[in-house]
Amino acid sequence: MASSGNFCTLNPLVADGSNTNARVGTIIKGNLHTYSGITDRYGQALGTHGVKTGKWYTEWYISEGGYPSWLVGWYHGDQIGIYDGSGVSNVANFCSMGYFTGTYIYLTPFGNTSTSGGASNRQDYSTFTNQGVPTTGDVIMNCMDFDAGKGWWGINGVWGNSGSGAGDPANGSNPNLTWTVADYADHKFPITLNWTQSGYTNGEITFNAGQDSTFSGAITAGGNADGNGFGDFKYSVPSGFLALCSANLTIADAIDPAQTDDDYVGGKQFNVLTYTGNGSTQSISNLGFKPDLVWIKSRSNSNSNELYDSSRGATKRLRSDTNDGEDTRSSELTGFTSDGFSLGSSTYGGTNYNSYTYVAWCWRCAGGVTSSNTNGDITTTVQANQDAGFSIFTYTGNGGGAGTTMGHGLSQAPDIWFLKQTSNNGESSQKDWRVMLNTGAGGAFRSLNGGSQTLKLNSNSSKSGLYRTEGNFEPTSTVVQAPNNGNANAFFVVNGNTYVSYCWHSVEGYSKFGSYEGNGNADGPFIYTGFRPRLVFVKALDATENWQVRDTARSTYNADSQVRIYWNSSSAEGSASTASPIDFLANGFKVRGSNTEINGDTMVYGAWGDVPFKYGNTFG
Repeated sequence: MASSGNFCTLNPLVADGSNTNARVGTIIKGNLHTYSGITDRYGQALGTHGVKTGKWYTEWYISEGGYPSWLVGWYHGDQIGIYDGSGVSNVANFCSMGYFTGTYIYLTPFGNTSTSGGASNRQDYSTFTNQGVPTTGDVIMNCMDFDAGKGWWGINGVWGNSGSGAGDPANGSNPNLTWTVADYADHKFPITLNWTQSGYTNGEITFNAGQDSTFSGAITAGGNADGNGFGDFKYSVPSGFLALCSANLTIADAIDPAQTDDDYVGGKQFNVLTYTGNGSTQSISNLGFKPDLVWIKSRSNSNSNELYDSSRGATKRLRSDTNDGEDTRSSELTGFTSDGFSLGSSTYGGTNYNSYTYVAWCWRCAGGVTSSNTNGDITTTVQANQDAGFSIFTYTGNGGGAGTTMGHGLSQAPDIWFLKQTSNNGESSQKDWRVMLNTGAGGAFRSLNGGSQTLKLNSNSSKSGLYRTEGNFEPTSTVVQAPNNGNANAFFVVNGNTYVSYCWHSVEGYSKFGSYEGNGNADGPFIYTGFRPRLVFVKALDATENWQVRDTARSTYNADSQVRIYWNSSSAEGSASTASPIDFLANGFKVRGSNTEINGDTMVYGAWGDVPFKYGNTFG
């Protein structure tokens, strides 16, 4: 079974507010135990995981204080990260669940009769006819169904009586409270607890989202997991309810790049492999899927970046560091296998020279299965992977003028697409690789210069002409437009010439494309992706800089400056001229160093995932 990832804890980053009687308390023991320690202090702790949907089970151990010094529940808001505490200035509005204002779903152990803001969203334990008031040494159980608007509380393995009978979360019956789901649709619910009412000094409680059913050694372990096998709870988890951990957060299995569940195969869409050439035939395996695009670069020697795809055929080579057209290399990459690819015995150094070391970046598309696409002015041959937001399309130019469109086969507009003429005839400028990318700065591809320009993959040059100067065309969910010079010359639709394009759009938890502003110093920007990257490329938009590439196959801890490779150059792997480490983090990457190749002014980037954030601690 896969790792549980990160369990919810109490959030120590929530700051104190201005009201001295309504402050964040002390949070200790792995951020699971909290207390105030001050008489007449209202305190509150929020959780690290905010959820809007789903069915969740948690436990709360009363360490000290008992009645009436604690309240437990969920806060209706978005304060799940670093919080400045501004809302804590008013006890009634933020910290005191005893004086309800419509922003909490909670349980109180005493008979608070306040109905301010709506009594339906609070429950007094004193109304439970089958249980006494919880006190020191008791374990409170809580089930929350945010899809149905129902909540249940229990104590020491027995669910509370709702007035209509004992609660039964598994069957959805006799909830202790209900609420209108639509009223809370725009907000998250972090875990909340509140302690210390008037006249009481202590009030300590220990929280368990599944980390530890002993509550830091206070009681005997329960050893109960949820239905997915996650968590360690004192009492049985009702069917359908889950531990509040990152592995239980939703992400489509189809785009799980980590393929973290050993029982699940087929989810991996992208991977990076390293290998050593043997000068003879060999199979490169352990990729995790059958690839449709394989991009190979020699690490140890100066050889071109070589691209092979299943739409054009395994032996058809393109090189990203030249503008040369396609050629046939029958003894290099010879086929795509179920778990990798096969190599021939060519003595050329690009893929399998004896003792040379290599890296291969590999993507899954549709297994080489293509179809005709008539959405644009030119009919294209497309294979598309909707789950991964990746398509390959080929076409033959029809001599059309400016504005000629082609269908890309994806369900939404691509964020980035590489376009290359594969035939060898034509002017040099027409054969350059062109890269169109959405920088997120005010539109789609036209934002590369505010209106018209592209980047060249085979060059370190800054943005240059050839997109569209006579209009503001943005790619749609069905078509892209051929780059042109703003008049009748659409260079990428020359009659009879052949072309290929690789298109991607961002997919949550798997891929991300955009731009960032560098600052030129060691403390560079952090770029959020929502996953730990496996591969990142970076290119300066307005400066003459290389297409720098880092991945965690060649540098497993952090993609340091010793492992940079250029997509626009045949140079061997090596150090950048100026220190330029990139830290690959659980939810993005951080640029460090002054190297303008990665930390200049406007930088464009693309990233593909290794581990989605929900599996953040699955791998070291």
